[in-house]
Amino acid sequence: MYICTEFFGGDFLNQNSMQSSTFRPFLTIFFLSFFTMASMSAKESDKDKPFDAKELIFHHITDSHSFHVAGDFSVPLPVILWTENGLVTFMSSEFHHDVDGKTIVEKKGLKLVNLHEKIYQLDSGSSAVDFDAESHPTNAKRPLDLSITKNVFTMFLSMIVIMLLFITAARSYKKSDSNMPSGIGKFLEPIIVFIRDEVAIPNIGEHHYKKYMPYLLTIFFFIWLNNIFGLIPFFPFNSNLSGNIAFTMTLAVITFLITLFSSKKYYWKHMLWMPGLPIPMKLFLAPIEIIGMFVKPIALMIRLFANITAGHVIVLSLISLVFILNTVWVAPLAVLFTVFISVIEVLVVAIQAYIFTMLSALYFGQALEAEH
Repeated sequence: MYICTEFFGGDFLNQNSMQSSTFRPFLTIFFLSFFTMASMSAKESDKDKPFDAKELIFHHITDSHSFHVAGDFSVPLPVILWTENGLVTFMSSEFHHDVDGKTIVEKKGLKLVNLHEKIYQLDSGSSAVDFDAESHPTNAKRPLDLSITKNVFTMFLSMIVIMLLFITAARSYKKSDSNMPSGIGKFLEPIIVFIRDEVAIPNIGEHHYKKYMPYLLTIFFFIWLNNIFGLIPFFPFNSNLSGNIAFTMTLAVITFLITLFSSKKYYWKHMLWMPGLPIPMKLFLAPIEIIGMFVKPIALMIRLFANITAGHVIVLSLISLVFILNTVWVAPLAVLFTVFISVIEVLVVAIQAYIFTMLSALYFGQALEAEH
């Protein structure tokens, strides 16, 4: 269901300038698919168990060890574990789509289970997972997980795509006699110039911006591209990398470290002993400024994580209305709102990349500020 709605949302943005007759077939196919899948899912939920919207949403926004394609078909990814018996590797398909710990994989004398996309090692002598009152495993522990999960795979893919884009653009400049790019270079040049003229120079200054441009460009395209991948509903995309708090935290920490190592004397003087103020006020403001230094990267981390996750959650919540109310007649309203949110998401993924880049440049500029 999520696949159909997000696919149509992306197509609608690209086709909205055409005549209605052009995309009417897409509407027809989309609604037929929606109603068919809704009916099938409703029947399955009636037979098996009541529909759980929370389970559906978290299943789609969390990381996993395989790419679900359709039905029971999925693309497995390598599981890489460092255990007490050394390195253990195998494909996630050995778990047979089981996420409740019922399928036990035995490797190097160890019994491994998959509990909601987290790999656990059973204690010796155990043949099944035991849970406490809060559904936590009591006879299993987690080994060091170095697996290539869906988010990790998408991150590597985005890195390869970015390298190919910029290498191709650089070659187009090199081949041109007039220093005018061609092909993909024409698309990238306005974006690079925008980051330079509207983000780097105003916030960092003309004398220092050049050495920060590689990082700012990398962080902008890296976040933007991964956000776009999260909107594409089919393999090898459909991940939620920017909706992973560890990913956004890593980016925020890198910005924080660059800010610290770029800082000058006046930056710390302004923070610890603000000039031009009475001593009691300096003592009052110094702790606030120190706290603010750590709050900035935390705000970067949470802003990107929350905005990207919220978009996926809203789309899935709208689709879940069909199953919560147990009728397909609410589907047209759910589809309309889903298309509207999907169109907004296309804008949000670029805006969030821009905001993260702009705030990073602003923090660099504050650290480089000279005493006047």
